[in-house]
Amino acid sequence: MNETKNTDHPQAWKVHSRKTIYRDPWVSVAALDVETPGHERFDYRCVQLPEVAVAAVVDDMRRVLMLWRYRVLPQRWGWELPGGIIDEGEAGADAATRETEEETGWRPNSMHHLITYQPTIGLVDAAHHIYGAHGARRIGEPTDPLERGRVEWISLSKIPQLLQQDQLMSSGTLIGLLHVLTMSSTET
Repeated sequence: MNETKNTDHPQAWKVHSRKTIYRDPWVSVAALDVETPGHERFDYRCVQLPEVAVAAVVDDMRRVLMLWRYRVLPQRWGWELPGGIIDEGEAGADAATRETEEETGWRPNSMHHLITYQPTIGLVDAAHHIYGAHGARRIGEPTDPLERGRVEWISLSKIPQLLQQDQLMSSGTLIGLLHVLTMSSTET
């Protein structure tokens, strides 16, 4: 992925050791022995999650492909862009395409990288990669039973209203939609 590490900078923290405390396919927790410039060493905790690909698919009518679905942790319904975990060895754009097909039944046109960010930097290492596509074609019904929701093409003009109504869930959805709304239409 698009990883930039600046460990040669004089203000970079030094990691003396890293010990995994817990690991399963979805989450890893580690204890780090770190030292910051001018300070003593101390223990630091890190939660690591798999990398995620999110798809912002926009059509010629300036509508974005979204899902209305329930999420158990916040115990609420809301709108999301399709997306999910990037499988080992899978390219991010391929994961964004696969997740869109599985969750919506639409195959997006060629995906391109828009932005990568860390949603909760400082304690959690969970790179999110947002991809954009212009257009998609219907290939059938969604195939992922755990990720199903109501699939709709939502006008980009309605996004500010959905944001105001607190109906947009997940940082990937927010960052992807804000990127699409603020950048030129040639990037999506």
